[in-house]
Amino acid sequence: MDPPFGPFVGAGKEAEIFACATGVVKLYRGGIPKRAAFREAAALALVESFGLPVPQVRSVRQVGERWSVMMSRAEGPSFAEAMLANEHLVPAYLDEMARLHLRVHEHAAIQFPGTKARLAADIAKAGLLDAAQRNALRRRLADMPDGDRLCHGDFHPLNILGPPGRAVIVDWPNAGRGVPAADVCRSYVLIRRVAPGIARAYVDAYAAVSGVDTREIWSWLPFIAAGRLAEGVPEEEEELLRMATAPAQAGS
Repeated sequence: MDPPFGPFVGAGKEAEIFACATGVVKLYRGGIPKRAAFREAAALALVESFGLPVPQVRSVRQVGERWSVMMSRAEGPSFAEAMLANEHLVPAYLDEMARLHLRVHEHAAIQFPGTKARLAADIAKAGLLDAAQRNALRRRLADMPDGDRLCHGDFHPLNILGPPGRAVIVDWPNAGRGVPAADVCRSYVLIRRVAPGIARAYVDAYAAVSGVDTREIWSWLPFIAAGRLAEGVPEEEEELLRMATAPAQAGS
């Protein structure tokens, strides 16, 4: 294969990660379009220009029928692995995670697509909700603020690699422009599936370092949960449906 791949590092829904001589290669799965690789490379280049701790893009290449992004490698275990191995350090890791998230949100993101528009499109595709529920959610979403802050879109402990103080934030294909509270609520929904207590604690940690009212974060919960339903995660569907159709409340 060109470029030559080293050991397998990990995998996600859309891509596999391999080591290579100059860092890592994110190899998108077959069927993922060319634009996905260029979109992530462009997002990383923009975020790097903000001075945020992210991988440096080296190139975008076609590998057979698939596309790849070559980038520098983030060293060290993920925050998820570190917290699992050292449960007494969970509060410290959540505090560091919240401070990193706040650094992301400090930047205006006029070059990025609006996250609220994407969320509305996802809600429209959430087939487990009936038409009346989808329409009601989209009408309510229209009244929510748009925001102009940089949002990661998938900010959770598996996407933060390395030790506190030198951590690197990876996996930026869902980066967009929006409201920090919505981005934090998205983190809550993603973390909740495997660690509900940590998910709630993260909301509190972010509120503590940012000054954002937790009520603002919870106000996004029905919309974030409904949008997540369009992503095809059967193991989460029951809880997502409940959160999408129930009044938003702390730790729902």
